[in-house]
Amino acid sequence: MNGQRELYVCLYAKEFPAQAMLRLRPEIREKVVVVMEGEPPFQTVCSMNGKAHRMGVECGMTRVEVDIFDSVTFLMRSMPEEAAARTALLECAGTFSPRVEDQSDRGEFLCVIDIEGIEKLFGVPQAIAQNLLQRMRALGVIASVAVSSNFHTAICHARARPTQTAIIAQGNETLALAPLPIAVLDLSEEHTATFTSWGICTLGALAELPENELVARLGQEGKRLRQLARGELPHLFVSMETEFRLQERIELDAPVELLESLLFVVGVMLEQLILRATSRVLAMASVTIALTLEGGESHVRTVRPALPNNDRQLWIKLIHLDLEAHPPQAAIVSLVLTAESGNTSKVQLGLFSPQLPEPMRLDVTLARIRAIVGEDCVGRAVLTDTHRLDSFRMEPFTISSPQTSYLMLARSSESDKSPAAGRQLRSIEKVVVTLRRLQPIAFEFRNRRYQVECAYGPWLTCGEWWNPMLWNEEQWDLIARADDGDLFCCCLVRDLVQSSWQMVALYD
Repeated sequence: MNGQRELYVCLYAKEFPAQAMLRLRPEIREKVVVVMEGEPPFQTVCSMNGKAHRMGVECGMTRVEVDIFDSVTFLMRSMPEEAAARTALLECAGTFSPRVEDQSDRGEFLCVIDIEGIEKLFGVPQAIAQNLLQRMRALGVIASVAVSSNFHTAICHARARPTQTAIIAQGNETLALAPLPIAVLDLSEEHTATFTSWGICTLGALAELPENELVARLGQEGKRLRQLARGELPHLFVSMETEFRLQERIELDAPVELLESLLFVVGVMLEQLILRATSRVLAMASVTIALTLEGGESHVRTVRPALPNNDRQLWIKLIHLDLEAHPPQAAIVSLVLTAESGNTSKVQLGLFSPQLPEPMRLDVTLARIRAIVGEDCVGRAVLTDTHRLDSFRMEPFTISSPQTSYLMLARSSESDKSPAAGRQLRSIEKVVVTLRRLQPIAFEFRNRRYQVECAYGPWLTCGEWWNPMLWNEEQWDLIARADDGDLFCCCLVRDLVQSSWQMVALYD
């Protein structure tokens, strides 16, 4: 309309309900597969794969009619799986251009991508079409691609050749559309009957009809169909915003109880997630597996390794160990995998940095230890922001950057004096203390008596008066000597609430 050159590529996937389910079921792709919809006993065929179509199966057949064919695999239509597959395909299309328009309808997937101006990034239109087809095959979907400067011409050619690539040069739209059947226009039943009675079977025959006479009989819809057949109908492109979300879902054909059978399905889903993350130069930082169990209950687990990665075997092993430690309590009927994206991790060590363990070995080792000792007993102890004695929390192990490792090494070498090491007692032991003027002068610990030579303190701490876990303590650092002359350094704490003395640490 404003003289700007246009170039569109149409991506079309036929029998999309069947393809959406087969992409996560590679074990049955070579079989005769039929997808049914509806409530029993009124189920009908809504989609099928190529082998079923060649055998003579048609949409609308009932279960009884399909049973006359041999070795047919029946699947129930899953709208959530179709939505997940459609999201993955639109996300793939968005990696080529931010301008994508979804034209999907009923049992097909169809989107159009505005590729004007991206030749310097992805090459000529032929290379873009081939690259797009390869991406679709990697996602487990068989599609066709058509490139044209007219929006509707690209759609018609993609629908007419469901497994091929078509490149229509600008100005040749009418000639290229001429041999195509009029069914690619998605006509109404009334218009189909009208054109059949006129003997119009191709777009070329429709394009040759006089415009005035066609408008007189069919109205403005006749003019629009004639423009479609000639490749002259303009289109206002309406791009959509696609949200990048790494998620795959599948509804199992039968409840699964064995973990090994579940991991086979998880491996296929992880392969799709890794492929989608790699296409955006990202890695997976965490994976959440949500299992729907028989009875409607859910079982959700999240696996987060030390570093983001795209190693499929590592993720399968981590999920396996996690589900072994936290098994579901019933058979599984469906599952959803959701991944959190992160930057690809490349850790380069400094010249004086200590060697770090391999991320894969570290994550698997930590997962095995968690399965033995529990989730809250593995990690790195971090002091909490409180004065309460022996208050800390456990955080997951992380691999620091080379700069951080170098700074820690430099700071440790700045000071030559090392502080005295304190050995925290687990658990805290009670002691008997003798006081003089509110200061300890002697105590008994582990059946030995000590005389205090130097006493430092008291240091008073208290807090959390608003809950039952309140504390009010005084701390003493003591240098004492036993009856046989051995020197003993320790830390004593007096609990002012319970009026008791405790040995909490020993100094070297």
